[in-house]
Amino acid sequence: QVHLVESGGGLVQAGDSLRLSCAASGRTGSTYGMGWFRQGPGTEREFVSGISYSDGRTAYADSVKDRFAISRDNDKNTVYLQMNSLKTEDTAVYYCAADRSGSIERMLTRATADYWGPGTLVTVSS
Repeated sequence: QVHLVESGGGLVQAGDSLRLSCAASGRTGSTYGMGWFRQGPGTEREFVSGISYSDGRTAYADSVKDRFAISRDNDKNTVYLQMNSLKTEDTAVYYCAADRSGSIERMLTRATADYWGPGTLVTVSS
């Protein structure tokens, strides 16, 4: 079992930056594929970004490419999402996700994962 806890959400203005963190605890969390999803008001949960364990491959949704950056610190069992140039449409609850396989393919192709955090709210005001 892996427990994920997000932090770093809050209220910011459009154009600001924010960094989310996701701390993983439990067995071998550092070897998992990690990712971020979000769910905005009245929308379905969507993939935002992911980073694999084996080769550090990263992937981004088109809507956040060139603005967001994902990284991971395996020694700290933590994954980060640096969000720059935030827009009002980035307002959502952001969820951390983990995949036991170490890859992010399921996150990309089926928007699913083995473990989920409770989420952290990001609100971007105009």
